Amino acid sequence: MQWQEIRRHFPTQWLLVEALEAHSTTRERVIEQMSVIDIFPDSSSAMKRYRQLHHNDPQREMYVLHSSREHLSIKERTWFGVRG
Repeated sequence: MQWQEIRRHFPTQWLLVEALEAHSTTRERVIEQMSVIDIFPDSSSAMKRYRQLHHNDPQREMYVLHSSREHLSIKERTWFGVRG
């Protein structure tokens, strides 16, 4: 689904979504297609579920979003340092 379609199906909801088709621009992540994993009553419970799923499968590209956002603007972060 695309973001506008998700917003119509899940108005005013906290969502955990997974990017199915996405690409990067200069500083943003653009998600063309995504699926809704689950809906939540608040951001805390959505983040808790995100952490559980991310721990089990860190390669999945998931986001916690509120459907009141008219447009998605997901900034890419550049990480520097050494991972042990």
